[in-house]
Amino acid sequence: MATDAGRNLLEQLRDRVQDLRLCQRLADVRQIEAVERLVKFVQVPGNATMLLCTALGAAVLWYLALRENDQPIRYSVPSPKKPEKVEILDQPALKVPGSTALQCYAPATGQFLGLVNPSTPNAIDRAVEQAQAAQTKWAATTFRERRAVLRSMLQHVLDNQEEICRVACLDSGKTMVDAQLGEILVTTEKLTWTINHGEKALRPDRRPTNLLMTYKRNTVYYEPLGVVAALVSWNYPFHNLIGPVISALFSGNAIVVKSSEQVAWSSSYFTNIARGALVAHGHDPALVQTVVCWPQTASHMTSHPGIGHITFIGSRPVCHKVAASAAKTLTPVVAELGGKDASIVLDSVSKRDLPRVVNILMRGSFQASGQNCIGIERIIATPRIYPTLLSLLEPRVRALRPGPTADVGAMISDSSFARLEALVADAVAHGARLLAGGKQFIHPDHPRGHYFAPTLVADVTPDMAIANEECFGPIMVVMRAPADDAAAILRVANAPDFGLGSSVFGAESDPRIGEIVRGIKAGMVAVNDFGATYAVQLPFGGRAGSGYGRFAGAEGLQGLCNLKAVCRDRMSWLGIKTAIPPPMQYPVADQERGWRFAKGVVDVGYGMGMVDKVAGVLGIVRNS
Repeated sequence: MATDAGRNLLEQLRDRVQDLRLCQRLADVRQIEAVERLVKFVQVPGNATMLLCTALGAAVLWYLALRENDQPIRYSVPSPKKPEKVEILDQPALKVPGSTALQCYAPATGQFLGLVNPSTPNAIDRAVEQAQAAQTKWAATTFRERRAVLRSMLQHVLDNQEEICRVACLDSGKTMVDAQLGEILVTTEKLTWTINHGEKALRPDRRPTNLLMTYKRNTVYYEPLGVVAALVSWNYPFHNLIGPVISALFSGNAIVVKSSEQVAWSSSYFTNIARGALVAHGHDPALVQTVVCWPQTASHMTSHPGIGHITFIGSRPVCHKVAASAAKTLTPVVAELGGKDASIVLDSVSKRDLPRVVNILMRGSFQASGQNCIGIERIIATPRIYPTLLSLLEPRVRALRPGPTADVGAMISDSSFARLEALVADAVAHGARLLAGGKQFIHPDHPRGHYFAPTLVADVTPDMAIANEECFGPIMVVMRAPADDAAAILRVANAPDFGLGSSVFGAESDPRIGEIVRGIKAGMVAVNDFGATYAVQLPFGGRAGSGYGRFAGAEGLQGLCNLKAVCRDRMSWLGIKTAIPPPMQYPVADQERGWRFAKGVVDVGYGMGMVDKVAGVLGIVRNS
């Protein structure tokens, strides 16, 4: 253990010294040379025990960490342009008759924002080519240089929170509070996590060996793939675009992002935030490319031979097309396809804690007007707490006000209103109770805005369509579990063909919490909270109909890399290397003798006990 720890520290020391030399940020070069001499000293056998090496290495790494005090560089990004004269469209829509351009407008008011020409296949080709050219140099940057770029980007986001939120709200219809939480908070968390922990996730990883291969040193390297792509949804126009950019840049890749046509107006502004950080540090802004196109053109990107990896955030039907297109070039895909997330409330929740739980359920259900991939789509309460919980939720939902500066913002378009109204009507027809909302809301001040009334549907059962289809709207669905035991609760929670996020509320001492965490079919579980897994950058993703693969966290960074396994001789300087024994050399003189010799090797290496291993040694000796 001490030996492995010492070797790992020496590897880190070598990496950090290389970083220092390349960045040339230390004023006294003699300090670098002193560290280099220390590294050479502790590698010489007999100069120090491995314990001493470990202690010295830890001290030097601590010192080097203190020396990395690169200050962020502030830079400016022009605000997105919009017409000087406010124009409210009579029929807000993306498509304009007689034109191929995208018509951009504010979903909350119907205000015209401008026209964007969609990318053509040739434009996509140029974007990939420019990204490839820029990535060759970027791949050689150090982790410290990449951290410096992200640190400046973080500073810019912190300095311009209000501007970013206002742009996101104008293009997506959400409120400022929802934008602050869903655009700024999560982006600053991802940047901070990557700055603090990204290098650890991508540092060469030493792997164990075995008895037969003791003389080998095994390492896994995480190398950039080149140009990666992300096809992202519109519900978080800033974060969904910038999140994949952060991971791509830190892992040494360039990236092409296909932003949703629904938020085409803001995508160039958000792209320039990432590009501005690159330019501020002297790097090529072509590393980050953004395309906006109609769906029929997207397949040119997803099957592009220059793309090494695709992150897709969207719906299941579209993912089928993306996966089929990517299969043409065998491009790996990470798919996040939404969910029907269950939030389970157990009767062990204390009376004092119940108001807190209600607040979380409200936020989880109605944030971004319910257009949240890990939003709470079903509240499942045990029988004893169900009436109390419902009595607390009903007045809260009824009090919600739709509007751009109220509680619940607009939806991205009116295309899902008929579907949502049909789901509510079907539930009521089959015995559910509609306690609030249930239909489109015409805002008195913004009649062209896309609003759906905040809705509460109670007494929903697992056989109803609203309990199995993702609403992706401001609809709170409340279900009564058939019994108090975990098995009964899980039958309801696991019924839909989804498995993205989930949450469970109850007393920490309640044994059902552990059973539910183990038994629920989901990629993420928050205990006594909602959405907390992403707030701490745990791997994000689901199972079943919610998709496959993970982004965020260490797994997200590593997934954008080629994992290169390297096996090298540990003691070649002593002449210890792989040799093929005579009984197994080609041409094989005696197959029976060669087989018995090989069996002896296997028994020595993998025999279950000492008797097997001794028998293996004898077999080797007898057949040599």
